Amino acid sequence: MSLCYTSNFISLHSPKHQSLSLTFSPESPHFINLFPGKPRKPRDPIKFTTERFKLFASLTQSQTVETTPSTFRSKSPKDVSVLVVGSTGYIGKFVVRELVKRGFNVTAIARERSGIKGSGDKDQTLAQLRGANVCFSDVTNLDALEGSLNSFGSSFDVVVSCLASRNGGVKDSWKIDYEATRNSLVAGRKLGASHFVLLSAICVQKPLLEFQRAKLKFEAELMREAEEDGGFSYSIVRPTAFFKSLGGQVELVKDGKPYVMFGDGRLCACKPISEADLASFIVDCVMSEEKVNKVLPIGGPGKALTPLEQGEMLFRLLGKEPKFFKVPIGIMDFAIGVLDFLVKIFPSLEDAAEFGKIGRYYAAESMLLLDPETGEYSAEKTPSYGNDTLEEFFARVLREGMAGQELGEQTII
Repeated sequence: MSLCYTSNFISLHSPKHQSLSLTFSPESPHFINLFPGKPRKPRDPIKFTTERFKLFASLTQSQTVETTPSTFRSKSPKDVSVLVVGSTGYIGKFVVRELVKRGFNVTAIARERSGIKGSGDKDQTLAQLRGANVCFSDVTNLDALEGSLNSFGSSFDVVVSCLASRNGGVKDSWKIDYEATRNSLVAGRKLGASHFVLLSAICVQKPLLEFQRAKLKFEAELMREAEEDGGFSYSIVRPTAFFKSLGGQVELVKDGKPYVMFGDGRLCACKPISEADLASFIVDCVMSEEKVNKVLPIGGPGKALTPLEQGEMLFRLLGKEPKFFKVPIGIMDFAIGVLDFLVKIFPSLEDAAEFGKIGRYYAAESMLLLDPETGEYSAEKTPSYGNDTLEEFFARVLREGMAGQELGEQTII
């Protein structure tokens, strides 16, 4: 799931056409638009205590269990078969590209209509995943997935999952971040996979949102699988913010608008990583013994940046005097309070309430390693990887625009 929290417009959209919109602008009044979808039974929230907080934080960079090295790691990449799910997503397509580049035998699972809101057909998907064997199937249906893979006639050494909820809603989070990802594990194991590389998210350290709880549930089952079977292993990758999630204001600022931030712009910070660098790190996890049975937080190169520093960087690249518009974080709290009240009367607003909480979370929580000793986010303890910098990304977007960086069916830009 990709989200941006530095903006003057927050909008989240679901496939059921339910949305929450908040506008923060010097020219516009604050407003909330709610379009309810089909009601469903509410899910009881998980209580968040200090003990639970320390437990989740302590899981970072932990080695759960030692295993006997899998035999595939002694082979040449061309003899190692890798199954990729979530292959047409924002990170997934870069992972497939990197695997192919390194010479692995890659099979990519894709929907018949892939991309944002199913905009891509089979021919477009085949072109996008050039060099990989493409199996069209449905990861949300275990029987269909197993049937498709069996008819494909392949066995696998490794499964790489880049699956993520398309909108962060309650139902979609459990359907994709947990159920579909688990289906991929079950199907892959039946076809010989002895290693599973999971793309998770660093924000699961402090699980206040439904998609975080769904991801953590699968992470726990993955660890248990390795604990019970010494021949199976995993690598859980928890990246920080993506470049695209910080680029939503570039063109607005270029057009003379102010850079919008919550509070004083120092509420949170991140070490953003590019899609190519993250894909490279994920592919490293396929063969690296050092990354076996570990939770791996990862950020990009350089220092952690606050929204204020990101805005200053953008104005510097434009050669303009910085101009900021500060939004009180209390506005988000008020909106969430209203939605939490309304959802008790109109259960169909459950996702809208969740979207509001997602926006609030990303506006105030740092995408950095949560130090279990102090309970504080630590830029120094957040590992860095790669060479691509946010400044280079901003410069490219100023030249070329945001084409190819679309946020998908969920947006906070």
